[in-house]
Amino acid sequence: MADEQLQVELVAAQAPVWSGAASFVLARTTDGEIGILPGHAPVLSVLDASMVLIRSDDGDTQVAAVDGGFLSVANNRVAILSEQALMSGDIDAGQARQDLEGDAQSVEDDEEEAERRRRWAEARISAVDKAG
Repeated sequence: MADEQLQVELVAAQAPVWSGAASFVLARTTDGEIGILPGHAPVLSVLDASMVLIRSDDGDTQVAAVDGGFLSVANNRVAILSEQALMSGDIDAGQARQDLEGDAQSVEDDEEEAERRRRWAEARISAVDKAG
């Protein structure tokens, strides 16, 4: 059991974002946070816009932001599929903060879209802060 590892794929709509062996994955689903270790039971869940933490097999911690999507776990394989996903090092924290402030100050006809943008900005800020 100690030799087991997770094979993780983090994929955005346009391209793969990160893949590799990991010992742990933490993500937030619509039902709450979920931690995944090798041997985890199969799961298919909807993700919230949030940060995703991946402890790679070499002990490094990778942090990403996702704008929602799906999480699938089966046979030590973890697939994280999202429309938008960015590794913390690829996030412009200043732009994310501006996006958050701009959405808070603007009057939107489409409240659902404004809420989606707000949650995406918060996810990016959280990922940068956690990786920080």
